[in-house]
Amino acid sequence: MHSYEEVEITRDCEAIQIPDGITVTLRAGTPAVITQSLGDTFTVQMPTLGGLYRISGKDADAIGKAVARPEGGADLDPNQAVNEELVWNQLRNVYDPEIPVNIVELGLVYNLGVEHLESGGSRVAVTMTLTAPGCGMGDVIAADARMRIESVPGVKEASVEVTFDPPWNQEMMSEAAKLELGLL
Repeated sequence: MHSYEEVEITRDCEAIQIPDGITVTLRAGTPAVITQSLGDTFTVQMPTLGGLYRISGKDADAIGKAVARPEGGADLDPNQAVNEELVWNQLRNVYDPEIPVNIVELGLVYNLGVEHLESGGSRVAVTMTLTAPGCGMGDVIAADARMRIESVPGVKEASVEVTFDPPWNQEMMSEAAKLELGLL
């Protein structure tokens, strides 16, 4: 069960319109309803504007929340070698703003590779998909994934490729995701 919280935008802030992926400015004084707060982002419904919008954790104060930082990034040991487990853990902080389950549990990440560079550091390559090919939030979700990967100490290069082959389906979700979404 998810609870909704009515808030007011206290200062102008940037947001991304869902599902179009268009950046807009939400104006101070506008009422909003927080519908999802996961990772370090917020999904708000704007009754007067209509629709859903994603607010970054850096702008959390505009809806009366503490400014969030990405989970796990600052707590990582800078001397630890980059490995797949570290990257998977960071990707578990990436959420589709309409679905309260991270992209790993949704089964959206098809491939993850870590290559250690001769010059030091690592290159990480991820291939992922979206729940629907026409999703306007695809670039936003991929950019969030890339930012999370780049937050791992020792990552010098990160790439996130979005593919639709094979097409995603609900069978790709973990049991935990299916349970969270009421599909079990």
